[in-house]
Amino acid sequence: MAIYLVGDIQGCFNELSSLLSKVNFDSKDDTLYLAGDLVARGPDSLDTLRFIKSLGKSAKVVLGNHDLHLLAVHAGIKKAKKSDNLSALLAAPDVDELMDWLAVQPLLQKITHNNSNSTTKATHQDNDVYMSHAGISPQWQLVDAVEQAELIQTKLASSDRKTWLALMYGEKPNSWHNAKTDVEKFRYSINAFTRMRFCFMDGTLEFTQKEAPENVTMSNIVAWYELSETIRNTTWVFGHWASLMGKSSHSNIYPLDTGCVWGNHLTMLRWHDKKYFKQNAEIIS
Repeated sequence: MAIYLVGDIQGCFNELSSLLSKVNFDSKDDTLYLAGDLVARGPDSLDTLRFIKSLGKSAKVVLGNHDLHLLAVHAGIKKAKKSDNLSALLAAPDVDELMDWLAVQPLLQKITHNNSNSTTKATHQDNDVYMSHAGISPQWQLVDAVEQAELIQTKLASSDRKTWLALMYGEKPNSWHNAKTDVEKFRYSINAFTRMRFCFMDGTLEFTQKEAPENVTMSNIVAWYELSETIRNTTWVFGHWASLMGKSSHSNIYPLDTGCVWGNHLTMLRWHDKKYFKQNAEIIS
């Protein structure tokens, strides 16, 4: 009974399948946590979604920005770009069923650690472990993140899904302190959970920079986790930030996006012994 955590798949289904084969993943006993961006840009978003959905309760998903964008495209709010590589998925006979399933997935998961594989005493790294696609806003306490994730999930699962999907686009407010209305809180929370990388020193979200922290030329921004008080007492697993290539300055954060869709590799972490498994991206002619 093992817990596995995997970074951004983005439709790289063959690489995911190879990783699961490497670890002899058994959906009857094991659990797979997925850090969001299940779809887009890779070659096989359709089979990726079908497979993850088929795992039932063995798959624990958080939504990423590409997943939310897919929902908006399917709802007719946005048009898919050629680079999104979503044509086969959108034309699939079961697309409505897949989108209904995707829409009810959360933006935050608490990772329930099975300590049966470990001989060490559990710490907060075992008991207070969370996953979201981009991280946790440094302007939030944990209770804020939990509350907002639950509100978003409720809205996207409701009959007003299309209305809320249309309202999520935009970069304002980029400070939680300026989010006063339900719409502003919804948009800020979507951005914090799925698009955040850097923040200004007051915790305000910055959206333009995607490089690794050591390569950023702006002097007034830092990685979100350098400002977060919450991660002092919790462990955080996230994706979204491929340029980190799995590296971080904190022992209790685990960035898992290693840019498989960009030709690097897909990364999976087995939680109880913190062992990493990697699968190189396939070369597609």
